[in-house]
This record gives sequence, structure tokens and C-alpha cells, in this order.
Amino acid sequence: MIDIKPDFAGLDRAIQRLEGFQRSKRPVMRRVAGVMADAVEENFAQQGRPKWLGLAPATRKRRGDGKILEDSGRLASSIVSQVDSDSAAVGTNVRYAAIHQFGGEITRAAHSGWVRLRTDARGNLLRQGEKGRASRLAVFAKDSHKRVRTVRFTTDGSKVKIPARPFLALTQADADNIEQTVSDYLAELFR
Repeated sequence: MIDIKPDFAGLDRAIQRLEGFQRSKRPVMRRVAGVMADAVEENFAQQGRPKWLGLAPATRKRRGDGKILEDSGRLASSIVSQVDSDSAAVGTNVRYAAIHQFGGEITRAAHSGWVRLRTDARGNLLRQGEKGRASRLAVFAKDSHKRVRTVRFTTDGSKVKIPARPFLALTQADADNIEQTVSDYLAELFR
């Protein structure tokens, strides 16, 4: 008679890993959050997927042809991942992120105040340049400057429309990548 004694040690280990997965999905959620963070980084790199609307002509003139949403890089560098045992999230705590993500209108109320401008020894305002627009722009004075003129200013209220430029967005390829990441993780549980 031939005795066959199957070795279920590998199956037992796989079942233990599966039971661990049922208790906490944090390891797979960490991987999913990484895929999501990569997708957001790719959105910034490609200027949106699909492409974001371009900058307004006045903004382009002031900033040049730099990347949209990356004037200082603060928004792009503020993206963080958060995971727990059942979910993965990617987001930012930058206050102005929502207006860029969803679009909208910014309303600035009329206001007035005082500004300190630098002067020369004769009391004439110093200018930012000699030609063009710079010749009309005064130089602001620090508190330490001794030659200054204090001037009252008043502004009208203004409105600016910001188009939606969703940077916290996933494409179908990103969703497929997340699905593959989860599938690969589950396959590892049974190896």
C-alpha cells in the first residue's frame, strides 16, 4: 500500500495571510495610494490629463510660458497620501487648491489703505526702471528706509474666473493600474 501525505503547510500559510488581509488592508492600500500619488504627479507633469485650459493672456504676460499651477511649486509639492485599513486617499491642505481643482470665481472686495514708497533726497518717488512700464512703477519702502512718502490707495472690487484644472484626477489607465496593483497583491498572498 502506498500512503500519500499531502503537505498543506503552504496552504495554511496562504490562509493565514488571507486572514491577515481581512483584518487590515493597510499594506495594499499603501500601494494603491502610491499609484494615486504617481497619477497626480503625472497630471502636473503633463499639464492635465486631459490638458488643462491655458493661462489667461495677462497671466502669461506676467509669468511667461511656465507650467500651469506651478508658479512657485507649492501646490505640486504639497500632495500627500493617507491610508488606513480600508481606504487610500491623496490630497493637499493648500487653501487655494480647491479653486484650481473645481474652478470658480474669486471676488475681491473694494478696499483702501496706506502704502510706503521710497523717495530720493529731493522727495521724488523712486521708480522701478527708466523705460516703459517700469518707469511708472514706484518702489515700495521697508520700515527701515528713511526717505519715504506715505500714500493712501483705494481699489475697486474685482472678480476673476478660474477654470477647473483637476489635478486630483485619475484616468482610466490609472484605474486599471490600481486594479492590477490589487490583483498582484492578492496573488502574492497565495504564493
